[in-house]
Amino acid sequence: MAVFESVLVANRGEIARRVFRTCRELGIRTIAIYTALDADAPHVRDADEAVEVASYLDADVVVAAAAEAGAEAIHPGYGFLSERAEFARAVTKAGLTWVGPTPEVIEQMGRKDAAREIAVAAGVPVVPRGEDSPYPLLVKAAAGGGGKGMRIVRSPEELDEARAAAAREALSAFGDETLLIEKYVERGRHIEVQVFGDTHGNVIHLFERDCSTQRRHQKVIEEAPAPTLTDEQRNLVLTSAVALAKQVGYTGAGTVEFLLDDATGDAYFLEMNTRLQVEHPVTEEITGVDLVALQLRVAAGDPLGITQDDVRVDGHAIEVRVYAEDAFEGFLPQAGRTSIVRWPENARVEHALESEQVVSTAYDPMLAKVIVHGADREEARAALIKALDATAVLGLTTNTGFLRVLAASDAFRDAEIDTAWLDRNEVPVPDSDVPRTLVAWVSAMLAAVSDTTTPFRADGWRLAGSPAPTIVDLDRSVTVDRPSGRVDDHLVRQISAADHVLVAVVDGVRHRAVVNVQPGLAEIVHQGHRFDFTPPDRVAGAATHHSDGAVEAKMPGTVIDVRVQVGDLVEEGQVLGVLEAMKMEVSLKAPFAGTVTVVGAAPGSQVPLGAELFVVEPTDV
Repeated sequence: MAVFESVLVANRGEIARRVFRTCRELGIRTIAIYTALDADAPHVRDADEAVEVASYLDADVVVAAAAEAGAEAIHPGYGFLSERAEFARAVTKAGLTWVGPTPEVIEQMGRKDAAREIAVAAGVPVVPRGEDSPYPLLVKAAAGGGGKGMRIVRSPEELDEARAAAAREALSAFGDETLLIEKYVERGRHIEVQVFGDTHGNVIHLFERDCSTQRRHQKVIEEAPAPTLTDEQRNLVLTSAVALAKQVGYTGAGTVEFLLDDATGDAYFLEMNTRLQVEHPVTEEITGVDLVALQLRVAAGDPLGITQDDVRVDGHAIEVRVYAEDAFEGFLPQAGRTSIVRWPENARVEHALESEQVVSTAYDPMLAKVIVHGADREEARAALIKALDATAVLGLTTNTGFLRVLAASDAFRDAEIDTAWLDRNEVPVPDSDVPRTLVAWVSAMLAAVSDTTTPFRADGWRLAGSPAPTIVDLDRSVTVDRPSGRVDDHLVRQISAADHVLVAVVDGVRHRAVVNVQPGLAEIVHQGHRFDFTPPDRVAGAATHHSDGAVEAKMPGTVIDVRVQVGDLVEEGQVLGVLEAMKMEVSLKAPFAGTVTVVGAAPGSQVPLGAELFVVEPTDV
């Protein structure tokens, strides 16, 4: 295998670290890029060398950084510039090797309209066009992906507004407002096939993944192989994916996505992603193939080195995406500084998040991926629940508890979740009784052994260093006051506390939690979910609605639409404007019926946390 001497990764976070890991195994010198905001980021420390850039999105700057560092090749990761044909051209024009398909293929397959025509030419089934289908329809951006620029339309009256919203989002995300309108499949499965091609004419697949567990077209859980496919359906998507890749002369790693209609069993081509996918680890886990190593091999000009017959499926793998978001408060994006971060030891974790690290709104809210493998799906699911129980992020709310509830649900166990299931169903909020009991016990113990200025001075509960385990045999009840009543007579015994990790038996059930109790702060992560017992400051949506009618920005963002002006009469719940924060649009709504008296921002305005955007005076005043 031809090996590059040095590779620059034009990305950040967990994917940069993932690529670096394979490069190290191959003896390749690694080069990172970083912005001022990321100067102390884990991916910077992982690399052999790092170059500061003004922006991850400036192709010329990134190429110049690679040349400065003496890189031979550039790996784009995913997101950012990974599917920009002009970036791939700039890389090759500079005399460097691009780790990916050719710019021409990126252009063709990066557009859903062009890719659709190529699929038709390859004999691959495609989704019927909107004009040939009854409602509901799906309006979607022709450029880009990731669920951006998509709207479901259920009646002719909704079509114009859906087109306008999708076009605006597509223009903002991809610089192109071209739209496609197709049949919308109410209950479908998102099935995707990993393909690989080389410059010697070889194309293979590495089987399929099921990414049906998603919310508003954003993937939440991915698994491989797909648990509900028949042999006929599997053969159709695998052969279609290879045919499409051959049709376009594909090289490198690519993913061909299909929508499987539960009602009819038909499979339709959706799009092709011309890069490594976020969910590529589940394919690696079931096939034993290092996809990054294969990317580098192909980019260096070597044949794949494996044939279709060499690819076998071993067991089942599941991946969950850990996001900085409050899944039980409208999936509101979160930002702030972590206090304690613990990742499971019994799982593969791809992450770039540590204790005392700032999570900003400048980048995508995905923080990590937790991946498990089992002999079968149920064994993998059990391993996932165990891994999420051992995952803890404090100081910042994440979706980990939501993922744990979802993974443990009957619907996921029985593989009943389709692409719209999370939009139709509500995942129950984890109960707080046991976490309250555990926090109360820790608080009591700390009060007994520590003074108020150094609450973690006691052995086993330190803020820094490596504390010795503390074993406590507590044979008494814990009583906790709470707004809805009391939690009485919870027997807590066999307590082990080390480095904020608490293991306790409550009412005969063993519980593990990570607890941080400070003056004015009591937070705990139990079964993945973070409970904050300090005064609540949570609201649904991206703005705080005060009783005086003020609507404030819940987090920093950009005002992209203002729909009212001073003097307008509005109804309760009426959309006043739209705020974009961490790549998500959130409507800002009137807290009650009344008159708009203040409009505090214009479209395009960058607003800080707490900015007063609107004020509504109630009609009964």
